[in-house]
Amino acid sequence: MSARLTRAALALGAAGLLGLTVLPATSAGAAQNAAQENATVTVFHGIPGTTVDVYANGKRLLSGFTPGSLSSPLSLPADSYDIEVFKAGASPSGTPVVERTVEVTEGANASVTANLNVNGRPALNTFVNDTSRVPDGQSRLVVRHVADAPAVDVRAGGTPVFKNVQNPEQEQTEVDAGSVNADVVLTGTTTVVIGPATLNLESGATTVVYAWGSADAENLALKVQQLSSTS
Repeated sequence: MSARLTRAALALGAAGLLGLTVLPATSAGAAQNAAQENATVTVFHGIPGTTVDVYANGKRLLSGFTPGSLSSPLSLPADSYDIEVFKAGASPSGTPVVERTVEVTEGANASVTANLNVNGRPALNTFVNDTSRVPDGQSRLVVRHVADAPAVDVRAGGTPVFKNVQNPEQEQTEVDAGSVNADVVLTGTTTVVIGPATLNLESGATTVVYAWGSADAENLALKVQQLSSTS
């Protein structure tokens, strides 16, 4: 079974499906050109305490991948990929830490996360990256909750920007470019669970912030991914 992601980037894990179709985040006018392109995929490792190897269709894609790491963009042909995550050095013939089938289409730009779900179990989630044009002077801010933690609010300068974000959801908006002091609090409270951290939001670009880790283990953290606009 496959689930289709829109440009709003609904997370795979929310439905507990066995597969995912990653569609290109392009306008209708660009569809013909996108159909001739490979997909661009980045991988984020958000499972604390476990260095891993990542395989796609039985071939090693990443090795010695440490928690909190974000891969360089990978160019992948359109195909169905069985993504398997193993402890580093483990035989790929064994039982993976987590696995998921991903259907990748031409021209897509997506991020795959290996992370903990809200019950503390390893999960794979996929998000389509919005790389559409951002107006000058503005910056697109995207927050992805991939942590073993309750629902949270994300604040900038003490003011909530996103409210009640749950694992594995994402929220996005366009804000004035510049530096902001951000933190993450439990929804409806002022209890800070991550941060504060300074985010540099570049004009015309997209900043993706991952909230990852485990609340119970007290190792919640942020990871930042920068994306350039392509249209």
